[in-house]
Amino acid sequence: MERVCFLARVRPDRLDEYRERHKNVWPEMRAALTEAGWGNYSIFLTGDGQLIGYLETGDYQAALDAM
Repeated sequence: MERVCFLARVRPDRLDEYRERHKNVWPEMRAALTEAGWGNYSIFLTGDGQLIGYLETGDYQAALDAM
């Protein structure tokens, strides 16, 4: 099992939109992530837009390709 952490940044002018869109993730999106091999997936957002993602997967490249 691979444990993967990644960093990204949300543009300051898009923070409100990002928060709103991620309040209630569609069940279809959750299902697609699971089907693609994204397990125990979490995203954390700091106040300044730094995004930290974490997931567990059997094959990270395959999980990326599937999404």
